[in-house]
Order: sequence, then structure tokens, then C-alpha cells
Amino acid sequence: MAYTKRIDGRKFNETRKMEAKVNIIKNADGSALFRFGDTIAIAAVYGPKPLHPQHLRNPEKGLLRCNYDMISFSVSERKRPGPTRRSQEISKVSEWALTPIVELEKYPNTVIDVHIIVLQANASTRCAGINAAALALANAGIPMKQLVSSVSVGKIDKKVVVDLIKEEEDYREGEGSTDIPLAFLSKSGEISLLQLDGKIRPKELDEAIKIGREASKEVYEIQKRALKAVGEEK
Repeated sequence: MAYTKRIDGRKFNETRKMEAKVNIIKNADGSALFRFGDTIAIAAVYGPKPLHPQHLRNPEKGLLRCNYDMISFSVSERKRPGPTRRSQEISKVSEWALTPIVELEKYPNTVIDVHIIVLQANASTRCAGINAAALALANAGIPMKQLVSSVSVGKIDKKVVVDLIKEEEDYREGEGSTDIPLAFLSKSGEISLLQLDGKIRPKELDEAIKIGREASKEVYEIQKRALKAVGEEK
């Protein structure tokens, strides 16, 4: 049977309900929460601080270092505590997605640590984490050129859809499903993250990027609203 209607009733280009909050961890230099439906991620920023060991220091710019993980009961089957190959991969791609926005040249010989924790998972965890991390960096007062806004796009059979849930990622009828995490720079619109898990035709990939870019603008509005809200509280 062809995929003609989404499991949760959303339109093909419709994200789940999004929520963002800033300044949620008082002992961090900056922190934030971002939610796509049942997927909830938080991020905490510490730094800039001197980088150790010293031989890793760069006198021309600082280092952005991300650490992504999921709490043990964030998924239906209990996750074993500690880092995994998947969490290490997502940590690295999160760094790549976020590095273009941070003015690291202002902090030579230092490191900015970003800790991303998934509290609850129903797909799109890396995208939620990147969105939370970008907000946490802004909340920490780190000079940034722009924000990063991330969203997942996928192909289910022949339909391109935005913000997949776990059941859609696991869809196996017809052509199956394809997952494409994307991240866009808020001002320039440049892509800072594009991963592909599955198969997709070139025209479908173009459509996925187009839909993802439009959805990322909605993410950006949620991020801006969260930063404005915490600014009004001060």
C-alpha cells in the first residue's frame, strides 16, 4: 500500500508542535531546551575556558566541542549508559553544523563546551539538539554571526515529508523510508548539515532541501521567540 496519509494526521510539509526555552540550567553559562513533539533535547554551554591539554590550543581561534548523549530512558528500550558510536557521530556532526556561526577567532587558546542531552526521543533528536545548542550559545553571550535552525526531512515511498516520527523512520512498505537531517544558517540560508540515511533521487533531494529550508524558517521563528522572551524577563 502506498503511503498516502501520515500516521499522526499531519500534512506532509507540517512539523510537530515545537517549543523552545532559554536559560533553563542556572549553573551553565548558557542553556536551552528545544522540542519537536515528543522529542525533547536540552543543551548547556560552558566557556570559553582555557583548553587543556595545552598542545591542542590554537593561538588564532578557539575550539567548539560538542557532546551529544541520550538519557537511558529517553527511548522505549532502555539505552545503555555512556557514549556509543552513534552518539560520537552526532556529537561531531553537531560541531560541524554549529561551528560556522560562532566567532571562534575572538577566543584564541580556549574551548567552548556544548553538552546536548536528549530527555525524550521520538526521532529528529540530532535536529532538536542542534536547535537547543544554538540557543544555548546565544544565551551564553557567545558572539555569533547568525543562528542555526535544524529539521529532518524524509522520503516515505514517493512522498517527501518533514519532521519524521519513529514510526515513519521505520516504515518498510513500498520503497521504505529515507531520513535526511538538515541544518540551515538563519541569515544566509546556507546548509551547515546534510546527512542521508536511505535512498533518494536527485529531484526528490532537491524537493527535500526546499521543504527543509521552509520548515527551518519556522524553527528560526520559535528560536527567536525564545530568545526574545528571556530578554524581556531581564
